[in-house]
Amino acid sequence: MQMTRKQFCHLAAVAAAGGVQQPLAAVTADGPIADGAQGASAARMPPSGVTSRVIEFISTARLGSMPREVVEQGKRCLIDGFGVVLAGMVTPGSGIVRDYVSTYAATGDASLLGPGRGKAAAEFAALANGAFGHAMDFDDTQMSTTPDRTFGLLTHPTVPALASALAIAESRGLSGARFLEAFLIGFEVECKIAEAINPDHYKRGFHSTGTIGIFASAAAAAKLLDLQPPAIAHTLAIASSLSSGIRVNFGTMTKPLHAGRAAQNGIVAAVLASKGFTGGDDGLDGPWGFLQVAGGGADTTRIAGALGRPYSIVTPGVSVKPYPCGSLSHPTMDAMLKMIVDHDIKPEQIRRIRVRAGSNILEPLRYKTARTELEAKFCLPFLITSLVLRRKAGIREFTDEFVSSAPVQRMMPLVDTVFDAEIEAKGFDKMLSVIEVELVDGRSFVQRSNDKYRGGPEQPFTIAELRAKFADCAQLTLDAAAISRSLELIEHVETLSSVRELIASMAPA
Repeated sequence: MQMTRKQFCHLAAVAAAGGVQQPLAAVTADGPIADGAQGASAARMPPSGVTSRVIEFISTARLGSMPREVVEQGKRCLIDGFGVVLAGMVTPGSGIVRDYVSTYAATGDASLLGPGRGKAAAEFAALANGAFGHAMDFDDTQMSTTPDRTFGLLTHPTVPALASALAIAESRGLSGARFLEAFLIGFEVECKIAEAINPDHYKRGFHSTGTIGIFASAAAAAKLLDLQPPAIAHTLAIASSLSSGIRVNFGTMTKPLHAGRAAQNGIVAAVLASKGFTGGDDGLDGPWGFLQVAGGGADTTRIAGALGRPYSIVTPGVSVKPYPCGSLSHPTMDAMLKMIVDHDIKPEQIRRIRVRAGSNILEPLRYKTARTELEAKFCLPFLITSLVLRRKAGIREFTDEFVSSAPVQRMMPLVDTVFDAEIEAKGFDKMLSVIEVELVDGRSFVQRSNDKYRGGPEQPFTIAELRAKFADCAQLTLDAAAISRSLELIEHVETLSSVRELIASMAPA
């Protein structure tokens, strides 16, 4: 349903009545919309289509009206999200990003988490923390709801929303409740756009965490900056032009930069809009809007009338990663580990390993052999090799030293990846595979991956497992006392008078 000018103005008035700190100036039902520093000085058409629905959701959603399970799942995602930020900051690429921000943008009120606790303007802190959070490819993954929505198409939803909301909330001294509210709003907007866009968006080579993660950041920033509907419309349009990220950079330092730039550019869009910078009337809709240009169209019913009904963070939910690598490999890795343990298979016993899967797994996990730990995250032969050699594939296995070691380099050529048309025909919403292992003594074993994989909504991490993952990640930079304190504050974030208290708990000893 198209939003009329009267409805648009009424929505702006409703938002102002709900506690927005900067009211619209000279809003009339029939005349031009003049919103001072938050919008264009000239008349503009009211947004229509899904753009208007996204604006309405950002304007009216409140933490107090969100279902309890949404709030609780949001805090679970924050435990995981902060953990992977703290782990990812120690990677070489993150060090370069930190040096870049420290050299060129080290003035501001928002923190770069981890060693040094540098400060920067909010958008640059979001760039750094967002890049840190995706650096190990250990962050959560949005789930599919239908077989035509390729699992890999969907985003890593937490990091762009977290990095943006954290930077703005800290720089403005806002409460933990405001931070959590903005995070959940950004998360929902991101997931609904990713679920709606034509899967061709991903198939043609776009990396959705970068291209769609920007809308998580923009929505979160717009909420925390108290933008009125006209300025939110400009924010979405600006963000549509700043969206970026392509899959050729998988297996390099640039892939995590996509998440950082998404967080940064969403803030840039919202701040520019707050100062009167303008964008098109319908940033998401029409022949020149984001959904058509970037995706070749979208199923708009997955946005219009669907935002918050239900929240994607609960239904279908998210997948928390048990391994710091491409999520498409995880069911296969669990299946391989089960086979190794069940049959007590030793490296020297293996003649050949075949992994059968569809293109949804084999194409993104594209490296046939890995030379670096970044390539290893998208290399099935390495992932299988790590499990064979060490019976694990964690933070300590994803190093250049281990990847380039002689045992790894000898084992990887023994692992073949095979396209399987029968698996392909079952659809792309599940991560299906079959592993076949031949031993030198003539024995062979077959293991299928499990639809109900570890970390997914049907087999979620317990709170103890989630805390353990956080601790494992955070121990790279924090001592035990800081880890315990940080966890406590994340789990009660909505009670904090300022999010700065949480950030202070994550300073290295």
